[in-house]
Amino acid sequence: MLKNILIIDDEEKLRGLLARIVKSEGFDVLEAGDLKSGFKKLEHNEVDVVLCDVKLPDGNGVDFVETIKSSFPLTEVILLTAFGKISDGVTAMKNGAFDYIVKGDDNDKIIPLLYKAIEKVQLQKKVKHLEKRISDKYSFETIIGKSKSIDQVIELAKKVAKTDSTILLTGETGTGKEVFAQAIHENSTRVGKSFVALNCSTFGKEILESELFGHKQGAFTGAVKDKKGFIEEANGGTLFLDEIGEMPIDLQAKLLRVLETNEYIPVGETIPKKSNFRLIAATNKDLKTESENHNFRSDLYFRLNIFEINIPPLRERVKDIAPLTTYFVKQFSDKTNKKELQVSPDFLQKLEAYQWPGNVRELKNVIERSVILSNDDELTPEVLPYEIQHQITNSNKSLSAFSMQSIEKLHIQKVLNYTKGNKAETARLLEIGIATLYRKIEEYGL
Repeated sequence: MLKNILIIDDEEKLRGLLARIVKSEGFDVLEAGDLKSGFKKLEHNEVDVVLCDVKLPDGNGVDFVETIKSSFPLTEVILLTAFGKISDGVTAMKNGAFDYIVKGDDNDKIIPLLYKAIEKVQLQKKVKHLEKRISDKYSFETIIGKSKSIDQVIELAKKVAKTDSTILLTGETGTGKEVFAQAIHENSTRVGKSFVALNCSTFGKEILESELFGHKQGAFTGAVKDKKGFIEEANGGTLFLDEIGEMPIDLQAKLLRVLETNEYIPVGETIPKKSNFRLIAATNKDLKTESENHNFRSDLYFRLNIFEINIPPLRERVKDIAPLTTYFVKQFSDKTNKKELQVSPDFLQKLEAYQWPGNVRELKNVIERSVILSNDDELTPEVLPYEIQHQITNSNKSLSAFSMQSIEKLHIQKVLNYTKGNKAETARLLEIGIATLYRKIEEYGL
């Protein structure tokens, strides 16, 4: 693919000579005699590198660098001048120029310099492409679901994403808490900075402390060199602590200090370090109850619980099972090099009737297994695990008149009738959150 080089110089003969030299290297060349026409070329063409004279009829190339970089940040600028001034060179580099060279004296440098600038542009474009792929992968738009409950969770997450508030994601295992954490980061002011994730249930106390805070060489047996901790790695970005309810009590005290002061001390060190990060924590435990039972520090719980987002379990999001199934079937059909399979109504009915204790993660695993086992063009119940094939379906199950669910359903219906369908007022009278009310309405078909 040819690279576009724009040459801006008011001396036509010199510009033409430089254009021929650059073209001989296989580049496409655009020409302009002043800054105004040069900027128009930039607006209408994808230019990789600008070779620009310093003194032009309608302005100064040194100042023009800043204009180019603000509008076209991936474009590199090499300034050419007949009379080199150190002050101009310094200003040019501050404004974002790739280099500043003297015409005549440095002619041999132009082509090698051009290749270096092109290399930098290509690297920047690759980084930009990767960032876009990551952003697309973890955007809120990629979170699959049609239910009211998941829509409400997404709206809450979108609102808090733009702030720098600490977030506590709660919900059962497998509901997608890390997916939400990634989406929040990608929609925050810290996008482009590090997203660092650590599962607190994976390590013992000593290793977790080292992973979180880092350590100094010789701090303990096996510490053969200095190690950065996740807190340092997350500086400027987001730290995601999954299963924070599993963190040992004494480490909770150290984490609280970091959240309050932005300071931490690596293992074996005595001098505090600073880190500016946004914390998103997640747990499948009831931290309020845990703190009341002295299994979790109450001061840390209140510090984490600035903004809680509860992600509902899949059994309360039955409408989401069909689109999730479609997505996973396509994903695993591609992965196993199979023609994309159809989903039979009976297969989907079995999925929608199941309680999904492992939530979305369990559904994903079941679909992968089903795609692998299927020998036909359609997924049927026969490829499902035994417990899903032989469950009592919702259509056959009725609530007992004496069950708590039956009483709860009847009570919610009565309050809805009393408020004439006003859900906000109903939630207030029931002393529950509006999101919880919507889940109950969906669950009981009210």
